[in-house]
Amino acid sequence: MPFVRLFAPVALFLLAACASNDGLDQPPPDLGDFRLGHNIVVGETAKMVPPSRSATAEEWEAALEQEIGKRFGRYEGETFYNLGISVDAYALAVPGVPVVVSPKSVLVMSVTIWRDSTQTKLNEEVKQLTVLESASGDTVVGSGLTKTKEEQMRDLSYNAARAIERWLVENRAWFDEGAAPQANAN
Repeated sequence: MPFVRLFAPVALFLLAACASNDGLDQPPPDLGDFRLGHNIVVGETAKMVPPSRSATAEEWEAALEQEIGKRFGRYEGETFYNLGISVDAYALAVPGVPVVVSPKSVLVMSVTIWRDSTQTKLNEEVKQLTVLESASGDTVVGSGLTKTKEEQMRDLSYNAARAIERWLVENRAWFDEGAAPQANAN
């Protein structure tokens, strides 16, 4: 038991340290000629998965548009690309009983990217991404106990923007200057 008492604070510290490195203060990954054009989020398609706090379509749209704008506004390429995001499902953790039931927040979304100048869709199939809340000392006992609904949505939206960026980096060839569009389901 003394080992657990010693290890728990260290583990919480490490989780908090990992969560604090947001990456927005670092240069963005190379996306060639990418510049964010339209940032369109549709929240009306969102299905709440119980148990969950309720959120409106407008709240999801505002939270996601803000975080996507922050992350992708850093890119200064010459070619505009438009992101279309549809919120498919979500669960915002409700207060639970720590350790016994500590629900986690989750967001599922579908993403499409278009080259603005040609109105060409770059991903043949819609890319569905699932993101979880960030692991931190606050979420070990469940974010429903430690965070407001708005904080949970901001965290999920931040993680969603990061997941979209990782997907685009995996498909970096889409953004080479003069590259012909190549549909890819990645």
